[in-house]
Amino acid sequence: MIRSLLVLLALSLALFVAGCARSTSKIEKANAAGILHFGNGTEVQDIDHQVITGVPEHKVVMSLIEGLVMENPVDLSPEPGVAESWEISDDQLTYTFHLRDNAVWTNGDPVTAEDFLLSYKRILTPSLASEYANMIYDYVENAESYYHGEITDFAEVGLKAIDPHTFQVRLRSPTPYFLNILASHYSWWPVPIKVVERFGGLDRKGTDWTRPENYVGNGPFRLKSWRPNQKIIVEKNPLYWDRDRVRLNEIHFYPVESADTEERMFRTGQLHRTSTVPLSKLDVYRRDNPGVLHIDPLLSVYFYRCNVTRAPLDDVRIRRALALAIDRESLVRNVLRGGQTPAYNFTPPGFPNYHPMARLQGSLEDARRLLAEAGYPGGKGLTPIEILYNTSEGHRTIAETLQQMWKTNLGIEVRLLNQEWKVYLDSQDNLDFSLSRSGWQADYVDPNTFLEIFVTGGGNNDTGWSNPEYDRLRRTALETADPEARFAIYERMEQILIDELPIIPIYHYTSNYLLDPSVRGWYPTVLDNHPFKYIHLKLSE
Repeated sequence: MIRSLLVLLALSLALFVAGCARSTSKIEKANAAGILHFGNGTEVQDIDHQVITGVPEHKVVMSLIEGLVMENPVDLSPEPGVAESWEISDDQLTYTFHLRDNAVWTNGDPVTAEDFLLSYKRILTPSLASEYANMIYDYVENAESYYHGEITDFAEVGLKAIDPHTFQVRLRSPTPYFLNILASHYSWWPVPIKVVERFGGLDRKGTDWTRPENYVGNGPFRLKSWRPNQKIIVEKNPLYWDRDRVRLNEIHFYPVESADTEERMFRTGQLHRTSTVPLSKLDVYRRDNPGVLHIDPLLSVYFYRCNVTRAPLDDVRIRRALALAIDRESLVRNVLRGGQTPAYNFTPPGFPNYHPMARLQGSLEDARRLLAEAGYPGGKGLTPIEILYNTSEGHRTIAETLQQMWKTNLGIEVRLLNQEWKVYLDSQDNLDFSLSRSGWQADYVDPNTFLEIFVTGGGNNDTGWSNPEYDRLRRTALETADPEARFAIYERMEQILIDELPIIPIYHYTSNYLLDPSVRGWYPTVLDNHPFKYIHLKLSE
């Protein structure tokens, strides 16, 4: 009896001690297993990187696909990817890339020069309706003529597979930042053309080749699973040519639209990194846990698109009145509080040697005068204007702030319309809005990445606006190799945007997010790109 009691007492004591021991968090377990838990902001539209346009999609795709050139993790400078080396001709027009003989797709097929050639042919197929087709035809010789049907023989385009491991690109004009584009932008990364063709996706989007059971990539990770609105899991690719450098075993991408939910997941040890920080929590983290709060420079702008084909925003006086009635200083100081800066032009600061003088100027009295000149003194007679925004507490807060400013300052009634990401993108593409909350993050480090958006018919224009002089200047800029002369052209393009205001710039972003200290190999970059092959996790001590 005594022995039994002693055994029971020992068991009880062991259970008590075990119950008092600190439980291991999800992040600590993940660190031991080499699994990165990544807050990705929203459910991705697709992972076919020749038809996507968003940042959440980019984050996933950059783990799965590698182009000719990739980004250095510290400064995003170009470094070898599928191409182990390259030469540039003396006239700066011809780039010859030498592909690795050990670069393969996840199905074991070699990655060849023909894969790149046919990938670019696909994105230049008008029926695919890629919004980034211009990323190819703006730069490659004869590509625009092929895209518009002016020539029909693809062999005339400045793209050539010389042999299975040699690929050549002939540019329209010298482009000093061309390698940066190849490294940063997924429009230049290859698709598994044989797989895409098998599922009927050569000339249309939305086919089954991107389903997990069908997907084939060539990057440091491969697609393991995709549960819509729950998470995407990628795992280390054992066939990747540089697999020994890859230290993560998996990445879990979480589509969490609510910034508050994402912050709570981070705080309770479920995420290594959030996509943003709730506005209400910035000061809390500054005070209580500054080591996990990151506020990094970012080449990005927050703005509203104006549908210039729909009244009343077809009147530039209305657009200018709205733009002038925003107190941007108050917005960034009292609402955002994350190091953002007021935007009085479109292109953000931070591009080396580019400092545009074009600037939105005018007073609140000017705004009221313009509104009266348009026939709506004090806002009387003007139908309510609707702001479209994608699901986000932050976007709603900004929209409500502007709604109040426009009501108080101009007497204009504003309504808010919230849509989830995919529906919002469709509404914006189809000009089914009056004002649309928008953001643009640089695709590469050159001001052209912002100013190219608004050319006539541009895939990302989404305003209905067109200006022949703006288009002419853009073409001239592409043909101008000298940076100083090119930047002078950009300055004139900026002024046209400010004069006609198809967009209303609001503020220039910073990158605000929470990052667990266990994440290593992560560096602040102006594009917020962080090549996953270089990231690893430190075990708790």
